Amino acid sequence: MAVLQRAVDRAARRLDAVAAAVYLLTDDGGELRAALIGGSPPSVLTLPGRMSLDAPYASARALAGPGVAVLAEPDPLAAPEHGALAYPYTVASVRLAAASRRFGSLTVVRTETGAGEGYDEEDHRRLALIGDRLAGLLAGLDARGAAVVPGNLPALVPVFGTERHPAARWTTAWGVPGVPGSAGMTLLYALQRLTEMLNRATTMEHVVRAAEYCVVTPLDARALVLASAAEGRLWVLGHSGDSSFQARELHGAAQHGDIPAARAARGRALFLSGDGVGDRTGAAVHLPLVGSRHVLDLPMDEGPPVVGVCCLSFTGPRVFPPEERAVLTMMAGRLGAAVQRIELSTGRQSLVESTQKRLLPAALAETPGLTTTARYRPARATDEAGGDWYDVITLQDDRVILVVGDVEGHALESAALMGQLRTAVAAYAGEGHDPAAVLERTDRLLARLGAERLATCCVVDVDTGTGAAQVALAGHPAPLALMPDGTARPLTAPPNVPLGLDGRGTFGSREHTLAPGTVLTLYSDGLHAPNDDDVRARLTTGDRGAGDDLELLADRLLEGAAGRGDDAALLLARYEGTGVGGPLRAARFHIQRRDLRGVGQARGFVHECLRDWGLSDLSADLTLITSELVTNALIHAGSDVDLRLRASGDRLRLEVRDSESDPPVPAAYSLTDEGSARAEHGRGLFLVDALAGTWHTSPNGRGKTVWLEMGIPRAGAGPVE
Repeated sequence: MAVLQRAVDRAARRLDAVAAAVYLLTDDGGELRAALIGGSPPSVLTLPGRMSLDAPYASARALAGPGVAVLAEPDPLAAPEHGALAYPYTVASVRLAAASRRFGSLTVVRTETGAGEGYDEEDHRRLALIGDRLAGLLAGLDARGAAVVPGNLPALVPVFGTERHPAARWTTAWGVPGVPGSAGMTLLYALQRLTEMLNRATTMEHVVRAAEYCVVTPLDARALVLASAAEGRLWVLGHSGDSSFQARELHGAAQHGDIPAARAARGRALFLSGDGVGDRTGAAVHLPLVGSRHVLDLPMDEGPPVVGVCCLSFTGPRVFPPEERAVLTMMAGRLGAAVQRIELSTGRQSLVESTQKRLLPAALAETPGLTTTARYRPARATDEAGGDWYDVITLQDDRVILVVGDVEGHALESAALMGQLRTAVAAYAGEGHDPAAVLERTDRLLARLGAERLATCCVVDVDTGTGAAQVALAGHPAPLALMPDGTARPLTAPPNVPLGLDGRGTFGSREHTLAPGTVLTLYSDGLHAPNDDDVRARLTTGDRGAGDDLELLADRLLEGAAGRGDDAALLLARYEGTGVGGPLRAARFHIQRRDLRGVGQARGFVHECLRDWGLSDLSADLTLITSELVTNALIHAGSDVDLRLRASGDRLRLEVRDSESDPPVPAAYSLTDEGSARAEHGRGLFLVDALAGTWHTSPNGRGKTVWLEMGIPRAGAGPVE
């Protein structure tokens, strides 16, 4: 090893290199591996640890024949070339061979120069002399029986004097001037911190914040934009600083275009000084987000794909010294790996969420005498599917079946079994069986299916004509009844065993009588902390008339739930009784995704319903609100939209449902471009807020519901606000 170290030290000093390395052939002669690398950071870290004999590196090319092989950095604005360096260095290499025995190659690395100068004849002669001398020493060791083979990892040694001093026009000074190795070590500290932060990143926001701290701030950049490359276009993932204009320019830009970001996304890093080349107003860096194959020691059939681009912009002209360019290229590799990992996780999460949504009811069944709403909240580990569900099943004889269930575990298997259970319960209930019989038949079905997971379930059969409620449980919490006076009590029933034990269980039930105005609360155990079922206490906390608005009550119960270790299902049903509040008038309208003609059809639907119900005085305001909400749902949710209109007593209620979980937020006009871009999506909600007496947005199992209520004027009275 001492022989290699002296040769590396001599080569680095005599050829004015920042790094030098000795590559040796493996025992089988099929691969070159770095045995020793010397120089200054970060240059020593840019050299590959291993390579095949046909790799497009100078070290492999030198082994094929006599003479010095050179690999130089091409013009960064030129088209990408196969085998071109990913880092701002020029490389020269010479074969190490003696007495017909090839040992490997000796390689030196220089920083690129502004003039594009390479290695001259004197450099070639010096490198060849050092290589010949090293080859002779290796031949002597081989003759004495020493193994001249590389280790598993190269030895790294410092070569003082190889670090370049910053030029006067460099805008960033790293480390302590005059202290060897200080600048490179400072740069590598930023790289190390970025790596650690990205290892913990789970969202794209985390990636942007890590880049802000470790890239933007140290380089004093004005703006950062991260974009992914997919389907031939660039899509902005996140941005910070004064980046509004650039983000709008990049989002949706063609990847085959000629803008710098698109060229970088094709695999080539661009460093624009802002002095008349490319960007005339300020310097810019455009880095492909891809792990560099030049530091990847695992053999791959194909190069790593470009997953996106990182764009940095600066307030004025500046140059990027080789050390900065090398570290920025390494940082882009770390960012690319993080972006790819998070996008894969996001794709898996979207698949899980889509599966979960499709297995839950698209909308709750409408029935006179019983008003319902539901919530589903996934567990904190959103990349796993849950097995909680709810359902409302209407029968022809004024009966309504309310169901909440919970399959154990968090996996796609749990969600799949949940779908089977929901179908089975709905089928058996539709045949007219009482709740206990429904659970008994479902239990036997699970046994025949060979299900390996247990499930709990609560089934309540409500007769809306008499107020009778029959409750059956399968190892599930009993439903709670919020009484009109604000008190709450459980609707007790035999606990029975969970579904899926042996298929031979017997299930009992118990009947209760509901007073008009009673709110039934069915929930899964994800709504409360383990060993602390406090749902009853939270149900009675707050206003005495909390049950008057089920949406607000459901939100309050969900917000007060402790922890997110389990998914949660909640189903609320208020028994109106017979003749309470006048007859219920309800209508529903469905609009297919991206059908903007449906906006006008929805306005017409609302106008006709109000005319038929004798509420034409409310038509002007409500049709305008309908237009705003439906348009917002079609454009931003990109899903089918369900419109539901209900009138009962002195209240008129409009609900607009879509599959986007994020709530709409009213936003005022902004004086900045970036603020206005965010605000334009929420301005219609100011109109809703001004015209509706009460409005709110609530999540449900398949997206969200934006709902509002307006007062119905009494005959002969003025408008009700």
